[in-house]
Amino acid sequence: MARRRKPPRAGAANELPPLRILGQIAALQSIYYAAALVLMLFTTLVAGTRFGLDLVFGWADLRGDTTQGWLMGFVWLCCAGVVIIAIVTLIGRSKLVLDFALTLHFVHLVVVTLYTGFVPRNVAWWMTMAVSSVVTVSGGTYGCQWRELRPISFGGNGGRNTNNAEGSTEAAAQNGGAASGDQGDEEMGFSRGRGRGRGRDGSGAGEYEMVGLKGDGNR
Repeated sequence: MARRRKPPRAGAANELPPLRILGQIAALQSIYYAAALVLMLFTTLVAGTRFGLDLVFGWADLRGDTTQGWLMGFVWLCCAGVVIIAIVTLIGRSKLVLDFALTLHFVHLVVVTLYTGFVPRNVAWWMTMAVSSVVTVSGGTYGCQWRELRPISFGGNGGRNTNNAEGSTEAAAQNGGAASGDQGDEEMGFSRGRGRGRGRDGSGAGEYEMVGLKGDGNR
């Protein structure tokens, strides 16, 4: 007897095809480095210092004993904010945020190690990446949950159907009120089209009488 396969665990990698996962990782990594390049270039122009790829793919300048090092740490946290927006836009699922955020920072660690030839040795670099990971996971999860809990809109027909339903309700209420008024009139003696009666105001102006038609043989 063949062994039954266990059902796949409900998680991130089991619900997306591999090519799509790789494409989303590449897109997030590109956005991450693009934001880092723009922000690093801006800060160097403002500070009047030299710009180089070592600021993005290196770890030696990210130190805790210099003002420039603290500024670079702040820039990396700003890049984490850009990644949060990208995750909410491209991923949009809260249970996938942890995997993509940690993968992003792990790939950055590999890139920095390959670029410099050494594993980062500055404590400030590791602390910055740890804080960036926490910020990315927290912000991305909150943003995706907010997006998942938003009400679903089915287009412009919803408002039209609502107006039609309200109009039908008002018409039914008016018809019901008219029927109730007729029934009340009959109960109070104001008959319509039967026998002899007076108007509602009791005057003789509304007096009428129904007379049967005689047959042809009595003429």
